[in-house]
Amino acid sequence: MGVSASASYRDAYARLSRIAAELESGEADLDRVLPLLEEARAAYAECRSRIEAVRAVLSGEWGQGEEEEVEDTEDEGAAF
Repeated sequence: MGVSASASYRDAYARLSRIAAELESGEADLDRVLPLLEEARAAYAECRSRIEAVRAVLSGEWGQGEEEEVEDTEDEGAAF
């Protein structure tokens, strides 16, 4: 079972925690380890992308493209 695009950060993190606990317990059947690792990789990617999105917002990168468009529009208005 993979992590869907609509999964929340909390869901993906909980999935990672559950997989880690299962692997650390030593109870995971060897045939189950590879699917667990693949699932963990997907959950990790989801968590990381959400963290990176928050970092971008906090560092001011999020709205930079919009600000440039506003500045271009203001410049065109000043020419008239």
